[in-house]
Amino acid sequence: MTDTAVIVPAKDEAERIGATVTAALQLPGVDLVVVVDDGSTDQTGRVARAAGARVVRHSRNRGKASAMESGAEAVRLLDAAVPRHLLFLDADLGETARAAAGLVEPVRAGEADMTIAVFATRVKLGGHGVVVRLSRDGIRRASGFSATQPLNGQRCLTREAFEAARPLAHGFGVETGLTIDLVRKGFRVVEVEVEMAHRATGTDWHAQLHRARQLRDVARALATREPVIRDNLAKLRP
Repeated sequence: MTDTAVIVPAKDEAERIGATVTAALQLPGVDLVVVVDDGSTDQTGRVARAAGARVVRHSRNRGKASAMESGAEAVRLLDAAVPRHLLFLDADLGETARAAAGLVEPVRAGEADMTIAVFATRVKLGGHGVVVRLSRDGIRRASGFSATQPLNGQRCLTREAFEAARPLAHGFGVETGLTIDLVRKGFRVVEVEVEMAHRATGTDWHAQLHRARQLRDVARALATREPVIRDNLAKLRP
């Protein structure tokens, strides 16, 4: 049964995107991999296409949430009568993307509307924990759901669940917003432990900037979903 499409948001991932696409195409039930080249300055799109992916390109970097929406729209245009499930994977998973089959099965079996990966082996992410705690605590307050790895981007959703969560939270707040919105709307969210791994973000200034953007976007996603935070932020504005 071919019922699942893989969507991979990617920016400057030419070194790893080929292996990720190759592994994704080997997943049971997957007949389509869409890579959204989000304003890359390297050969990400060319490498992805050579590996067998359909490629959608943003001429400038528009952020993760926008890339996810572009990928989902591309799949919709290719869907037949029955919409495909949507499996979102990070571009730097490489060969470990093969383990994503575990995320699809509960959705395919009708046991979950969205699955979230929990990496069995964690990498040290230097400072990343601040953002994780913010997201985890915010999700718990806003929805009652306790997320083990709230920022994990490896997720499989039914098309119905994805559409119910739109518009997606901006940028790196997308995972936090997705979880809150779907739990609040009564969709079944299930965590699945998988043997997957991606590149650690490191501790140099590029990594610090990445984490600052994550912190900003997660805070924004929570602010629009938690009345107390929203009201307090409004008081601070001149």
